[in-house]
Amino acid sequence: MNLKLRYVILYVSNHEKSKHFYNEILGLPIRGEHGTYIEFETGSTILSINTRESVKEITGLNIAESKTSQTFELGFVVEDVKETIENLRKQDVQILVEPIEKPWGQVVAYVADPDGHYIEICSSLD
Repeated sequence: MNLKLRYVILYVSNHEKSKHFYNEILGLPIRGEHGTYIEFETGSTILSINTRESVKEITGLNIAESKTSQTFELGFVVEDVKETIENLRKQDVQILVEPIEKPWGQVVAYVADPDGHYIEICSSLD
């Protein structure tokens, strides 16, 4: 079996707020949009969003109305973590953890999207 991660779908409460956050604030280009489902270009993996209501209707899965705990994070690599965090702060993005250099040399910071999903903004390890 040869598995490749092609896309991640975030379940969101407010389609327009999330679209604005990922497209306008983070600057991710929209790859495709079909109703409440949106795909954003991020490189080799596509980031998608869809409303909880739509996902319930499409899949028949039991989707919780709200999150109760964090079980994952999204990680975005940038050239300058501190500059990126300052730009996000100016756009009223919730900064959870200020930039800090980790023992392995990577600079990381954390922000939250409109639904509270954790997003790591980090320097490359390459």
